[in-house]
Amino acid sequence: MMDEQGMDGMQILPGSQDSFSELWASVQTPSIATIVEAFDDHLGNWRQNEQIDNLLPDGFDMNLFELPPETVAKDSVTPPSSTVPVVTDYPGEYGFQLRFQKSGTAKSVTSTFSELLKKLYCQLAKTSPVEVLLSKEPPQGAVLRATAVYKKTEHVADVVRRCPHHQTEDTAEHRSHLIRLEGSQRALYYEDPHTKRQSVTVPYEPPQLGSETTAILLSFMCNSSCMGGMNRRQILTILTLETPDGLVLGRRCFEVRVCACPGRDRKTDEESSTKTPNGPKQTKKRKQAPSNSAPHTTTVMKSKSSSSAEEEDKEVFTVLVKGRERYEIIKKINEAFEGAAEKEKAKNKVSVKQELPVPSSGKRLVQRGERSDSD
Repeated sequence: MMDEQGMDGMQILPGSQDSFSELWASVQTPSIATIVEAFDDHLGNWRQNEQIDNLLPDGFDMNLFELPPETVAKDSVTPPSSTVPVVTDYPGEYGFQLRFQKSGTAKSVTSTFSELLKKLYCQLAKTSPVEVLLSKEPPQGAVLRATAVYKKTEHVADVVRRCPHHQTEDTAEHRSHLIRLEGSQRALYYEDPHTKRQSVTVPYEPPQLGSETTAILLSFMCNSSCMGGMNRRQILTILTLETPDGLVLGRRCFEVRVCACPGRDRKTDEESSTKTPNGPKQTKKRKQAPSNSAPHTTTVMKSKSSSSAEEEDKEVFTVLVKGRERYEIIKKINEAFEGAAEKEKAKNKVSVKQELPVPSSGKRLVQRGERSDSD
């Protein structure tokens, strides 16, 4: 009874919960935009009254913290590359060109470029100098980007990476990248978040005094035949000139083969490309030059019988062989077979002479110088 009377007689104090909720509902909070406008108006009035000038030292630049319109902060992330990269040459307004050092096809060279095939042959982890030539100075902060892609359309969507074997042997952070830029501490390695393609960039440096080109050093860290990596698939290297924001100003592409003997492979590929139309004719002339195998062939043809099974052995076939060394090996094999056939033929003649015909009447024929049983 006392509790109920106490509750009924309790008065609501000014600081109670019910009064606070009514007070909070009556408060109107101004928006942020209103606050900013009010602050700007107040600051303008403060400047007009020259109150701020009394607090700042003489010569203070009032526009120090104001950015001009052209220097507004931009997104520094490199724009994503397309799924199917462009591999056509584009010199652009800056006349972007590439030059390679002239080297022969000797076995000792570590890097050589074929102008005929537009193809670079180099050894694993050996630097290949590439000279960059521009017709005029590019924008400030321009970079050179190198990207590797597969040449054939069925592999172009795949990402070119190093094989697992060479990755485990390397301790660098960018050990999965195939292309490296040597000789520069400013090289940066990227992986596109959308396509996962890997690339490496280096700031463009103007040519030194007395030179018209800028040289960069490329290294390819995996062989073209590595299993789990390129796996004998042809690759292209795309070298682009870009602005700091990723805008392409020029593009050049060339094929790359990473092998143990660049000079030999370049010579073989160039000979194959130039001799393809007239290759079979030249091979026939080289095949017809030796005359040792011809008499053996005719001898075998004469020694064969006329049965249907043996008629096939009388046919003569011409085999086109590439390379003198292979031809000599096949020639020796053919001569061995011909020699075995000659021995078999002589053996058959001897056996025919030794065998005597058996008379049908059961009497034995008497040879010359032999006495009969009656004598």
